[in-house]
Amino acid sequence: MSDEKKTVLSMRHINKTFPGVKALSDAQLTLREGEIHALMGENGAGKSTLIKVLTGVEEFETGEIIMDGKSIINTSPQEAGNNGISTVYQEVNLCPNLTVAENIFIGREPMKMGRIDWKTMNTQAQKILDNLELEIDATQELENYSVAIQQMVAIARAVDIQSKVLILDEPTSSLDEGEVEKLFKVMNMLKKRGTAIVFVTHFLEQVYAVCDRITVLRNGHFVGEYKTEELPRFKLVATMMGKEFDDLADIKGSGTSSKKQSDEVVIEAKGLYHKGTIKPFDIKIHKGEVVGLSGLLGSGRSELVRAIYGADKPDGGELYVKGEKLDVKAPIDAMHKGMAYCPEDRKVEGIIADLSVRENMILALQAKRGMFKLMSRKEQEELTDKYIKMLQVKTASRETPIKSLSGGNQQKVILGRWLMTEPDFLILDEPTRGIDVGTKTEIQKLVVKLANEGMSVVFISSEVEEMLRTVTHMGILRDGEKVGELEESELSQENVMKAIAGGDK
Repeated sequence: MSDEKKTVLSMRHINKTFPGVKALSDAQLTLREGEIHALMGENGAGKSTLIKVLTGVEEFETGEIIMDGKSIINTSPQEAGNNGISTVYQEVNLCPNLTVAENIFIGREPMKMGRIDWKTMNTQAQKILDNLELEIDATQELENYSVAIQQMVAIARAVDIQSKVLILDEPTSSLDEGEVEKLFKVMNMLKKRGTAIVFVTHFLEQVYAVCDRITVLRNGHFVGEYKTEELPRFKLVATMMGKEFDDLADIKGSGTSSKKQSDEVVIEAKGLYHKGTIKPFDIKIHKGEVVGLSGLLGSGRSELVRAIYGADKPDGGELYVKGEKLDVKAPIDAMHKGMAYCPEDRKVEGIIADLSVRENMILALQAKRGMFKLMSRKEQEELTDKYIKMLQVKTASRETPIKSLSGGNQQKVILGRWLMTEPDFLILDEPTRGIDVGTKTEIQKLVVKLANEGMSVVFISSEVEEMLRTVTHMGILRDGEKVGELEESELSQENVMKAIAGGDK
């Protein structure tokens, strides 16, 4: 007799296009009764879009969603809920100023004589919480509880509306280890009751701790569905990143200087950490080095550099710049010590869309000098023209609004902004994401050139090949922790991915 469980929901041949982007191409997902199913993939793989299609947030062009043998199309999250599909997001979408009971029953409050029956509602809410073994007082306002408890309340609400499918979208990102254990306990309880659970996470350890199956998406395509016990971590990483290990080769080119690196330490962190995002780490960065940081999405790469730069004020540890201890209270402190930081999301943290190329480019230098030392218009124009030429920015003029430039040219403007401050230490977080191959190559060459001229660079990229071409050595991060380093002689795709996955498991 087969141990195959009953299929609750299947998505088949789902296609979704946004302007200029094929977000989903023939994507698939099959959910079974009483199973926890991990939906995995790197940034841009299509996980969020697939969930939005399933829950009615986004329409899809072609394909089919079948639930309990019937074809369904959810036109809104409310309709998805009526069909037995509930979603609990990382950002809890409940009302903190209402009680726990009110949040559980919002929109479907028990009534008596035309009024809300508060006693019944509180009693029923408490019973739901007790059944999930949650020590929560239903009469307390939700804002009195932690994010972890608020997520449990959202799950309790989903359970009470008798969801057959429960989607947990990055629920553990802001939880500590004890809170994660509580969540897993509730998930396993629901699993035993027959609920099909979709678990979206970037933590490999958690996938292997709690999931029965894994579906991998890559670039909007369905790559495969696997039983967790039959997919080693090493193979999962390879599948997510699209690598075949029998064809691996060290592709590092001759671009990176092989001359002996300087002994001068520019940046040194000792036990630096930021609560909830990055565990205590040590790192040394020498003059003229390009240090790569590698790991899956959410591994802590961005969080590590944000702690160094002060974009997220560290909660502990020590930072030294050229041997002098620095207490980074804000990014301006780091800037005055010769640091520069190009953030991952240029649309949100980088460009100011309505300003011109010139206005965007001079921002950092003006901030570094201060409000009482304003740059003259002539100096602004001369410096902007210098970096437009150096970086080969394709723009009609320095006064062109930056929003009218391509993504690659916007990225060059942000690079110019920071190079204008003449930093000793440059942090580049995903500097080539979403730009064309030619511009990527130009930026890689520029990084190597800057390092050869003595600048220290931290380079973060999701593309392993890119880092192998560019970096002198690499730090490996996993689940918010720096777990290893690879020297130049050890750099290969296979070694990097083994380190990311946690060895040969």
